Amino acid sequence: MFKILVTGALGMLGHDILSAGLSYNNIEIKGIDINDFNLLHTEGLKNYISESQPNVVIHCAAFTDVDKAESMPEQTFKINSASVRDIANVCNANQIKLILISTDYVFNGSKQTPYYEYDTPEPINIYGWSKYYAENYVRDFCNKYFIVRTSWLFGINGNNFVKTILNKAKTEKELKIVNDQVGSPTYTKDLAKFLIELSLTDKYGIYHVTNSGYCSWYEFAKEILKISNKDIKLIPIESKDLVRLAKRPLNSVLHKTALMSSGFTLLQNWKLALEDYLRHI
Repeated sequence: MFKILVTGALGMLGHDILSAGLSYNNIEIKGIDINDFNLLHTEGLKNYISESQPNVVIHCAAFTDVDKAESMPEQTFKINSASVRDIANVCNANQIKLILISTDYVFNGSKQTPYYEYDTPEPINIYGWSKYYAENYVRDFCNKYFIVRTSWLFGINGNNFVKTILNKAKTEKELKIVNDQVGSPTYTKDLAKFLIELSLTDKYGIYHVTNSGYCSWYEFAKEILKISNKDIKLIPIESKDLVRLAKRPLNSVLHKTALMSSGFTLLQNWKLALEDYLRHI
């Protein structure tokens, strides 16, 4: 029996990995979250993983509030970076595969074309730096690793941009949405299936994994309202018009070179993924 341990099991992606695992007869998936142990309790974390002896750890748990991270850098780095170093060490000591979920935010967003896996990261916010340090720890301390960078997640469990737009459409007459930030919306249901398939291989390395195609946040919102048959005025604005603590990369489009060269199937187009998602909420 192939055993997978998922951290952050109560989160959007962790939830969908557990759900996707139900369709496999030869896989046993266990999910853990903050109720099971604190990522900052190093010894407890190491003991838990060592005793569980999974074949792979899919590390989804993270401090993901991008704006709050700016005012809580120490806590952000402890959770997103230092704990990953500990997980990488214990996985390596026990010959356990490690999948780290990373982010488009490791890049500064100034490139005019999609980012390749080998492009040099240059984060522009605390959250991005914390995930970049996590990537380095995984590469330095674990031999059997997969680093999966993804972006703009939406899924059944938890809050996301799609739910925010639909909720605001109930009470607002118009919405101002950023139109100069471009990226690829990613359905956690699709990403979860890929992560399980990836965990069964030894095709280690860095992967960029999102749904196919890309759009701006404005175009994303427009498609959400169109599919949902909501009639509300959308006003495109620029990032500089939106006051936020953390800077966001303008270009978050990720090129999927490793995904294709390793023989994996590309995830479906984000519009099709959105249609599937909206049928289930």
